[in-house]
Amino acid sequence: SGDLGLPFQRPHKHCRTFESPLVEKVIDYMNDKLVDKDLARIFENAFPNTLDTTVKWHVDGTEKKRKAKKGTDPDAWKGAQSFIVTGDINAEWLRDSTNQLAQYQSLAKKDKTTHNLILGAINTQAEYVIGSPYCNAFQPPPPSGLSPTYGGDGDTVHPAYEPSFVFECKYELDSLAHFLSLTNQFYNNTGSIEFMTPRWLLALDTLLTTLDAQAQPTFDKDGAYRRNAYSFQRRTDTGTETLNLAGVGNPLGADTGLIRSAFRPSDDATILGFFIPSNAMISVELKRTASLLSSAGKKTLAANLRERGESIEKGVWEHAVVEHKKYGKVFAFEVDGFGSHIIMDDANLPSLLALPLLGFVNTDNEVYKNTRKMILEKAGNPYFLTGDEFSGIGGPHIGLQSAWPMSVLVQAMTSDDDDEITKCLELVRNVSRNGLIHESVNVDYARDYTRSWFAWANSVFAQTVLDLAVRKPHLLFGKDAEAYVIG
Repeated sequence: SGDLGLPFQRPHKHCRTFESPLVEKVIDYMNDKLVDKDLARIFENAFPNTLDTTVKWHVDGTEKKRKAKKGTDPDAWKGAQSFIVTGDINAEWLRDSTNQLAQYQSLAKKDKTTHNLILGAINTQAEYVIGSPYCNAFQPPPPSGLSPTYGGDGDTVHPAYEPSFVFECKYELDSLAHFLSLTNQFYNNTGSIEFMTPRWLLALDTLLTTLDAQAQPTFDKDGAYRRNAYSFQRRTDTGTETLNLAGVGNPLGADTGLIRSAFRPSDDATILGFFIPSNAMISVELKRTASLLSSAGKKTLAANLRERGESIEKGVWEHAVVEHKKYGKVFAFEVDGFGSHIIMDDANLPSLLALPLLGFVNTDNEVYKNTRKMILEKAGNPYFLTGDEFSGIGGPHIGLQSAWPMSVLVQAMTSDDDDEITKCLELVRNVSRNGLIHESVNVDYARDYTRSWFAWANSVFAQTVLDLAVRKPHLLFGKDAEAYVIG
């Protein structure tokens, strides 16, 4: 019934991969209260999109004991398990799946089915981290009986991985941060520590060992070369799809407190390996996990994580804050520990724009305000793209003509200005003619887009609406409207 006449895009209820009565109640509320009926239709399609389409396997842990497959750890895959695919690819990204479930976290305390779904996602991610901590995307769990999908990109990776277990093995620091984030969100919303099994603790130990390896510099104090524990080479004609210098990447300095990331959350290779948004995110999540562990009585481990988080945070402030001749002190996107830095931002999360959403800074922090101004202008960010029909932050992953609606939604969530927020919502609404959120949109011709259906982007739209329902209800529901909090 909106001006754009947007279509209903949910599968028939018998074809949906997971259902939650509370999710349906939220949709009913928004359909009734949202003034803009086009936004209501997009929310109706986008909010349940992860549940409707991407829960490819879920068991709640009450089934009969599953027999371990030959060659697998008998302690693995116990309890609730959830395999959440990214959408149009039959594989689970740690980052995507965490973000896809984020808008349901506040429902988990009241809804046992949602509680078990997210608990299962934590348990499944724990197995992935244990098995291949350097990898970003994974095949269906062995007990699911689902067939793996082989990419066949000709990758040469160290440490080696099992292709039936791993879909792609790009080491992205934010993947490990998102495993912690999924856990921390669940704990903060439910107070439950059911996930804290020996497997979860082993995954945490594996994660910390990986961080230690990726904190090492390229040269030791005597100047001798120290080959990185991880390397990646792909047969490709796209530079962002592989690492240079025989798969190791550009040199990194010592004593920075920062952690290397070979790839960005866009799955593009980093240029300078200390990727700042991921370092900011892992610092926050380590400290949040420390608080969780402390509450569970694991004081020594908690102190270890808190110290690590504080060290990385200090490294960001010491090495990533640079003086820009136009904008003043800003956060760099990537640094190398030798003084070099890259000024830009990318649409994918985590990003510099999203630093307040990550919990690293407040929106009124002066360095962040300078950075935000810089990356939302073409003069400051080479990947801020503008055209006749759309504008926003893009990135090298798609090209120089396409911005990502996700970045515009993050802009709305990090703004307190009613006019800016309204403009962001209108921009995204007007390029979402399928009733769902695209991955990217050509800024000059909005009907040229990538991915008609992208669960991560749909989730970010839902999160934006739910955020504004609390912070700015009058923008959604009309003058003097009361805040709406789900959960």
